[in-house]
Amino acid sequence: MTEISLDDYLARGGKLTAPTNVPARYRGELLRLMSSFVDSELAGSAGFADAINRAPGIRERIAASRIVLEKADHAERVLDLMTAFGTDKTRYEQAHDWAARGPREAQIGAHRQGADMRLSVFHYPLQGWVDAVAMNVLMGLATGVQLAELARASYTPFAEAIREIAPREARHAELGLEGLAKLVAGPAGRAEAQDAIAYWMPRVAATFGRADSPRFETLRRMGLRHRTNEALLAEWRALAEAELSRLNLN
Repeated sequence: MTEISLDDYLARGGKLTAPTNVPARYRGELLRLMSSFVDSELAGSAGFADAINRAPGIRERIAASRIVLEKADHAERVLDLMTAFGTDKTRYEQAHDWAARGPREAQIGAHRQGADMRLSVFHYPLQGWVDAVAMNVLMGLATGVQLAELARASYTPFAEAIREIAPREARHAELGLEGLAKLVAGPAGRAEAQDAIAYWMPRVAATFGRADSPRFETLRRMGLRHRTNEALLAEWRALAEAELSRLNLN
């Protein structure tokens, strides 16, 4: 029987199941992916918490509260996986101000800011209920595309956690679409929603990263990524355009 290297094993679709058989470089890239997810969920939860008190009705308050709660829960699920690699959970949770945001007019692009690993979109502040709903819709659809990619990751415990999380994140996007449909029923809400969508569209697009990412091929060989940033971005744009067209918002 011919033995193959671990690199070849992963490149051929092999899976790893525990920290004990994870090589150092793979470990670093895996922890980077998990940190980005955890930090984004924590920042998203903290940032959306203010929207609860801006909600116009009880149903909207319940929806916003659910999103805040479940995003924090999703972060904890993946952070628990990181503790198996030596991450101190308590210190990690307290390491950053997850509610911190920069100036609304900042031009961050796809670049990370500060010391945490949140996606760049979570450095922009929300501005009122309509703005929060529009952001939740666009980022919710993007999250669905991004989680489908992570659910194929070669580290089985991470992929399994993402597959459990994905349906709840999909429901967050559905709640956002329900809220957006209600908002655009009136002419004033439609105009405000269109302005918010125009603001968030390029910022959410930036979460898919650079088209020529030098790290993609490394991650692909490790089985941690499969589809290019360009392909994921194109899928999200098609989904967003279809939903916005249905609401006559594009």
